[in-house]
Amino acid sequence: MTVITDRFQTLKRNQECALIPFITAGDPDLATTAEALKVLDAHGADFIELGVPYSDPLADGPVIQAAATRALQRGTTLEAVLEMLQGTTPSLQAPIILFTYYNPILHRGIDKFLEQIAAAGVSGLVVPDLPLEEADGLLKPASEKGIDLTLLIAPTSSAERIAAISQASQGFIYLVSVTGVTGMRSQMESRVSDLLQKIRQFTDKPIGVGFGIAQPEQATQVKAWGADAAIVGSAFVKRLAEGTPAQGLSAIAEFCQNLKTAITIS
Repeated sequence: MTVITDRFQTLKRNQECALIPFITAGDPDLATTAEALKVLDAHGADFIELGVPYSDPLADGPVIQAAATRALQRGTTLEAVLEMLQGTTPSLQAPIILFTYYNPILHRGIDKFLEQIAAAGVSGLVVPDLPLEEADGLLKPASEKGIDLTLLIAPTSSAERIAAISQASQGFIYLVSVTGVTGMRSQMESRVSDLLQKIRQFTDKPIGVGFGIAQPEQATQVKAWGADAAIVGSAFVKRLAEGTPAQGLSAIAEFCQNLKTAITIS
């Protein structure tokens, strides 16, 4: 059993919905990223999704794109991110899920990449531009390293594709709540409820809902619809980037705690 599967099973036994915050590595700097991981871990995060900055982030909205640009301009590299993680993950309870595009994986070589992220304490992997048809080359070697490769289901996915992705995805299933890129929305689309029910027809794996959750009320809504996890990105990235690093860390601590409280008491 993987770290991620074990954590989801514990949460299910406790009838808890998981909170998965997302931040961009290197924004404003890697020292702050390391502190942010600890802050999120201490204030209710059940898993933490860490984005590796990339020059062509097709799935990311303006807030995360801007954060990735700032991180790259500061010289943030995958090597530096992994070095930071190696020194940080031993002190964390929340498993780390690395969010990266496929090109850096191919450039490095799949086996070498997986060995390096496993050594850095990474438990899961999300690759938003990896289509199902090409996922086998990463799914099997990731599994052999104890890393869950989680696949994404889009609102436009057919029933046949939902079934295939549900079967292949490891750890949990990432349901994209909207068409388009990441970003904060004022309200969740009601079709998410229908999509969750459709996915449940094919699998009993945990389902996380992401892209668009910006407020505790929205996290509570996706929990009420039956999601096993609320994934929140741009709202965390925005808060961490505002003011001084200390102010950003304080802001994400409060926001994380508010989100976790909302989905716990609902």
